[in-house]
Amino acid sequence: MENSTFNSLTLQLEGLMITKFSRLPLFFFFFFSFLFVLVANAGMILLILVDRNLHQPMFLLYCSLAFNDVVGNCLVLPRVMSDVLRPPAERLIGYHQCVVQAFLVHMFGTSTQTVLMIMAFDRYVAICNPLRYSMIMTNRMVVKLTASAWGSALVLVGILLGLTIRLSRCRTLITNPYCDNASLFKLSCESVEINNIYGLTFTVVLSVVSVGSMVITYARIAAVCLSRRCKSLNSKALRTCSTHLIVYVIMFTSGKVSIALHRFPQYTEERKLAIILYHIIPCSLNPIIYGVQSKEVKKIFSTLPM
Repeated sequence: MENSTFNSLTLQLEGLMITKFSRLPLFFFFFFSFLFVLVANAGMILLILVDRNLHQPMFLLYCSLAFNDVVGNCLVLPRVMSDVLRPPAERLIGYHQCVVQAFLVHMFGTSTQTVLMIMAFDRYVAICNPLRYSMIMTNRMVVKLTASAWGSALVLVGILLGLTIRLSRCRTLITNPYCDNASLFKLSCESVEINNIYGLTFTVVLSVVSVGSMVITYARIAAVCLSRRCKSLNSKALRTCSTHLIVYVIMFTSGKVSIALHRFPQYTEERKLAIILYHIIPCSLNPIIYGVQSKEVKKIFSTLPM
């Protein structure tokens, strides 16, 4: 397909440049990764919803993260798997379908950070105000926090994609394994300065707020633990906070690696693989980390018949 058609409704995904012999191994790697993410995260959601002992704010907030992981992978991996088996000329996608995919992909990345921020607030209240925890973290508060996490992501991403769909298009090639905002506005021959400014501001502000909230939250938790010198408190803080912090570091690092590789054109294929692994690695490790670190979850599994 030519890469110079005005406002074409059919786009071409460049996808991964792979050899004939690596197609099947790569396909099965993505397939089993996708299967594991679905089973592990959906299993955790089902377990939390069914077992009343897990109807705690921490686990209910984690359900948002697990749901986001399932949706994020359903958006990307099935399409990537099908394109792995297709020749490049047949990797076609409709423009409107591409816009929807880009919107939901950015919702996945943004809401992951906002959900982890409200989970950090939950840990702060649990450690620093344990006597008032049940009064502060009510079901209503959990709903409000969850709505704010998803609502803020919706507004930010809505503006991001709104600035892009206003542009006319003179190209048709998406130089990515799936659609995202940058790939879409690069199809335009108009000025995309506003898109670049908002996109950069969006990324920087979200990262600063995300990292800043984590640093402030954990600094206060550490100060409380050091001042009280209570072994049971420190043990609880270490167990619950380390789980959340590990999940956050994995998510943040994998996301920033894929962004950093944009600066090195010679690593185009590595960048493509990195943005796919951004959906696989954190989403695969999250249920394992929470399952292994949580005493409540381990207790449930220990009671199951072998």
